[in-house]
Amino acid sequence: MSIQTRRERERAERERLIVTVARELAEAEGWDAVTTRRLAAEIEYSQPVLYSHFKDKGAIMAAVAVQGCAELAVELRTARTAAGDDAGSALAAVGEAYTSFAQRRPALYDAMFTHLVDLPFATPQAPPELQEAFGELYGAVLPIAADGDDPGLLTETFWAGLHGLVTLMRSGRLPAGAHDRRLALLIGHFTAGTS
Repeated sequence: MSIQTRRERERAERERLIVTVARELAEAEGWDAVTTRRLAAEIEYSQPVLYSHFKDKGAIMAAVAVQGCAELAVELRTARTAAGDDAGSALAAVGEAYTSFAQRRPALYDAMFTHLVDLPFATPQAPPELQEAFGELYGAVLPIAADGDDPGLLTETFWAGLHGLVTLMRSGRLPAGAHDRRLALLIGHFTAGTS
């Protein structure tokens, strides 16, 4: 192995370590606890080494968000395909998988969809992981789109509904006990008139 190849591999490993430790800290203590000073101490590298990988905390959060979108895409795809050919069941499974993901991984979800991160969304320049996660939502919504519906806008609206449920429930503004009923209402409105 050449010296250059080894350095590139070590750099990639350090970058993965930074992202992993940032996620762990955020899940344990919240994003306010994730500072470059704290990360440097946790990974046992200097702050300049951190800055050689990421320009600031926001860039670290963006890397976490990209990683999270890849994980979300896998979970949504698994739910959608396991539901079979019934469009309503697939949409319900994707809605449940999305809200479950957000509830199980609150800090990761915040990095992906709540905190301001320097990532392009809803453009061709969006990282493939973001496009893939949206594509899984789109794949669940497309079969229920009526003639004349814009499937992209319908998907964005479904996503906004899911995000609203998650955000309002997590903040205590909606009681968690009625989550399943709310989700069923959302799915019911999207699938009304479909067979």
